[in-house]
Amino acid sequence: MLDLVHRNDLPPVLLIDDDMVSREVVATILTMGGYPVHTAVDGDSALKMMADGECEPGVILMDAQMPGLSGTALIKQLRAASKATVVAISASAPPKDVVAAADGLLLKPFSPEDLNALLEKRASGKAGGKAAHKTRPAEPVVNQETLAQLREMMPDSAVKQIYEAIIADIDRRLTAIQAAVQNNDAAEVRRLGHAIKGGCAMAGAVQAASLGSLIEQGALEVTGPKGYVNHLDNKAPVLEDLRVAAENLKSMLVVEFPS
Repeated sequence: MLDLVHRNDLPPVLLIDDDMVSREVVATILTMGGYPVHTAVDGDSALKMMADGECEPGVILMDAQMPGLSGTALIKQLRAASKATVVAISASAPPKDVVAAADGLLLKPFSPEDLNALLEKRASGKAGGKAAHKTRPAEPVVNQETLAQLREMMPDSAVKQIYEAIIADIDRRLTAIQAAVQNNDAAEVRRLGHAIKGGCAMAGAVQAASLGSLIEQGALEVTGPKGYVNHLDNKAPVLEDLRVAAENLKSMLVVEFPS
């Protein structure tokens, strides 16, 4: 198991992500990998932290799609405030202008080793400084390789807490999705699906991540006879499947982490 210490050869990381679960999972994994990590919930908070001298990052990881100050506008201000390497992170293909403006790209889920590789490639000038760790479709409740890596990096109690946070987050997102469906707010439904996919992918909860991806892609949108999306479906099977995925994660915890 890795010691919970920061390695002197790794740069401080400022992680900017509006999604609480994804932010905490990424921060935990990077910290266990030896990186000193500071977190911010949005672009304005990150800029204030740097202006107040709370952190001097060597690397800034920023979610590619956040409310408020985000995207290329945020990258421009981050560069004005710091000489840090700016890396876009996302659970799906980010906007092309963000990829072009950033120094690199990591697709969730990624590991400390993926970040190491990106920084090494950038330092050597290879591959234009861009790197991506791509996810692969999977059907299991949890990716056993990811679970094993987490157990190598931290105590079982900490790993269990990560999955418990994922389960609680799915429950909250389901309630929010139902409300958005009732309001016929397709954009909010897709945003919530994106958030589920990102947080679950980082923890290797592949079944739930896959369902989040389907929701993000419009699985709850119903097309009318002329090809127009005219309403959202609150009874779509994908919502029940997501509930089942959360229950499957609970069952996994009982098996993998018996009391």
